[in-house]
Amino acid sequence: MDFEKIKSVNWYNKSLENLFSLLSTSLTGLNSGDASERLARFGPNELQEEKKVHPIFLLLEQFKSLLIWILIIAAVISIVNGKAVEAIAIIVIVLLAGILGFIQEFKAGKAIESLRKMAAPQAHVIRDGKEIVVNTSELVPGDLVVIKMGDRIPADSRLIESVNLKIDEAPLTGESLPVEKHVEELEGENIPLGDRKNMVYMGTAVSYGRGKAVVVSTGMGTEFGKIANMLQSAESRKTPLQHNLDQLGKKIGIFAIVLAAVMSGAGILKGHELTEMFLWGVALAIAVIPEALPAVVTISLALGVRRMVSRRALIRKLPAVETLGATTIICSDKTGTLTQDEMTIRKVYTGGKLYTVSGSGYNPVGEFVTGESKVDPKGEDILNEMLIGGSLCNDTNLTKDEEGWDILGDPTEGAIIVTAKKAGLDYKELQAKYPRIHEIPFTSERKRMTTVHTMESGNVSFSKGATEVILDSCQFVKENGETIPLTADKRKEILDIAYNMANEALRVLAVSEKHVGDDYKEENSDESGMTFLGLVGMIDPPRPEVKEAIKVCEHAGIKPVMITGDHKITAVAIARELGILKEGRGALSGQELEQLSDEEFEKVVDKTDVYARISPGHKLKIVEGLMKKGNVVAMTGDGVNDAPSLKKADIGVAMGITGTDVSKEAADMILTDDNFTSIVEAVEEGRGIFENIRKYLVYLLSGNIGKVLGIVMALLIGLDIPLQAVQILFLNFLMDGLMAIALGVEPPEPGIMNRKPRNVKEGILNRFTLWWISGVGILIGIASTAVYYWALAAGYPQGEAVTIFFLTIVFVRLLNGFNCRSLDTTIFKMNFFGNMSLIYSSIGVLVLTGIVMAVPFLREAFKVTLLDASEWIATLGAAVGIFFMVEILKVIKAKLLLNK
Repeated sequence: MDFEKIKSVNWYNKSLENLFSLLSTSLTGLNSGDASERLARFGPNELQEEKKVHPIFLLLEQFKSLLIWILIIAAVISIVNGKAVEAIAIIVIVLLAGILGFIQEFKAGKAIESLRKMAAPQAHVIRDGKEIVVNTSELVPGDLVVIKMGDRIPADSRLIESVNLKIDEAPLTGESLPVEKHVEELEGENIPLGDRKNMVYMGTAVSYGRGKAVVVSTGMGTEFGKIANMLQSAESRKTPLQHNLDQLGKKIGIFAIVLAAVMSGAGILKGHELTEMFLWGVALAIAVIPEALPAVVTISLALGVRRMVSRRALIRKLPAVETLGATTIICSDKTGTLTQDEMTIRKVYTGGKLYTVSGSGYNPVGEFVTGESKVDPKGEDILNEMLIGGSLCNDTNLTKDEEGWDILGDPTEGAIIVTAKKAGLDYKELQAKYPRIHEIPFTSERKRMTTVHTMESGNVSFSKGATEVILDSCQFVKENGETIPLTADKRKEILDIAYNMANEALRVLAVSEKHVGDDYKEENSDESGMTFLGLVGMIDPPRPEVKEAIKVCEHAGIKPVMITGDHKITAVAIARELGILKEGRGALSGQELEQLSDEEFEKVVDKTDVYARISPGHKLKIVEGLMKKGNVVAMTGDGVNDAPSLKKADIGVAMGITGTDVSKEAADMILTDDNFTSIVEAVEEGRGIFENIRKYLVYLLSGNIGKVLGIVMALLIGLDIPLQAVQILFLNFLMDGLMAIALGVEPPEPGIMNRKPRNVKEGILNRFTLWWISGVGILIGIASTAVYYWALAAGYPQGEAVTIFFLTIVFVRLLNGFNCRSLDTTIFKMNFFGNMSLIYSSIGVLVLTGIVMAVPFLREAFKVTLLDASEWIATLGAAVGIFFMVEILKVIKAKLLLNK
């Protein structure tokens, strides 16, 4: 195969023989060896990713702060002035802090990168003569793909088989209606994209029918790839939270620089050297200014995103994480999200009997009950005949893998072959025994499908479709083992049973048969004068776990709303079963919605729990109406036409399995399992992430304020500076690095979904957290100064007193990290081992501090001394005292709230 030549071929004007020849393929597909070779030659069938930041540049990013460079310059000046040990220690701390930041950002990047791999779509392909499922990224030119209704086209391909095939090409051409496809070659060289009726393109979807096609272009060689090549990447935007924190950081920064200048001046007046005070002032400013705060928040968000991946929610845009915790309404589609997306037959009417069938989904296990009695389906002749007909007039396959049972094909057809298997009838054996010799495909106009099979009694045609259509084609009915004329009374009886099934939200199909001779190919010869065999009533059952998720929503102050294109009667039945539709609440159809004025709709929008037969335009109107009422709205969608409402909603949620690429691009979040429960779990995780960022800030600011207050109070009462520059930086590395980042991975607190959604207008630091920061900061300042004053008053040398102050800050902030695991619940009611990262970080802090205290060279570098037992007791006593004071305040706060 000429690899270069095929890139410029106009495949639409080539004959099928020419197509197979140019691509060196056949009707049995490529063999595995050829596919591997071509994959190596053409590369994966993927659109190129954004250019990644090289790890070296990511590392250098950690040192771009002006203050960091001033500190390094100051350290160099110190070396020149003979203070090499202290200066080297400062540079080492700066390097360690940079490396820590690099590791976290690198890990976060890897977590985001894994998102695409986990959501890799799949394609049905024929290789080595067998139909298999592969990731679309593994497709190569020459592959033979099998496509059917609901599939996304995995790569640009030339059709070789088309059965009533229609493709939705709106994502590529803007064509609003599905395009009918065929296999004949076209004449001409420059045929417009929308007129290439024998081609299918990556990113479009099969709206009807089925077919087979040969892949001709993959990856960036596809039409979508050419578009992607022309697009420039948009600049990444900061999240509202990051803007908020930037402003906070600037205000603190100005305060810190002024404070550092004043404090350094005070030190100079006390007789300290200018170089020493310059270094000390820069260190103090770095300790106070949260210069890495936006980066740390991004890391926390990214690590949270990685956790959310394990809960089947892929976050595409970081602002979604902030908004998730504030969600007040979840507008969810029904099919596949609230329900299993596995059509299940619950009732069968045949031979004058009504059967109830147990079991759920595609697992072919269940029982048949008529009246109060369980029956053996093998002894029910007409039931068997009807299920045989439904299995033969069928293009769907039942499969099983390690994840369970599934179907390849249409869900309603899948329900029939599953029910047949429950009755002991294997559709593959039936189709092999009674081969299909003719078919008339289903169309929306005909509302039925007919196939003809060779059987022992001759050629027999079977039809399945809408009840009225099938009945209109029937003259006979099977009952009590006999074929009798279909009377008007019998017709009414059947229609009444179908109506009752429909009132139970069951989708009803009818099955019929006819013995035909050799004239079956003549028009309508096998679709008239038929014998009615029976009805099947099926439903897409609710997911068992969704009912519990709905209850969680209620406790969390979140209102679930069902928005579906299904019929109102079905939507209401499912909504009632799940607990979405409450007594006294409303359900609206799209037609009823159209008749309401904007003012009338505004009055009922927040009183309606179910919207049925809804168009994409209606979805947008519903979202806008709910948002006008001040709600934070999450909206699900899977189609191209859902993109406007997904973009408009505060949180757009696309379906990872059934969703189109367009809907995923418009969404903020993708569900890898299309399950409503995953949205609720993502909200819980989003709340936890936001709370963790808040805890991180509270911990950071309260500790830094306490440290600064301790220094200020010491100077105000006439004492010397209680911390050296290198000690300040060491504390900054330990507490603002190791401990603070560990708080960012705290699991969501128990009961977090029993709180109402947060107010989006409220900043990250609300009134309560500001009181916490101030109160704990004052406590830390008083405790550290008191211990420092005690040491000096007791006659300990200045060096030991400074060491006591330093260690007091270390132990107070270490224990305060455990205080900040929850701002509401006392630590004694929490799982102590619930955040192992914090425990490991605490051990790391103690080990590093112990090494500094134990190694003579490091004691000199960090200007600390060995302490006696009474000094250790004083430092630990102060830390433990503050720890218990904070926990007692939590208990008091909880009791006060309980009594309100």
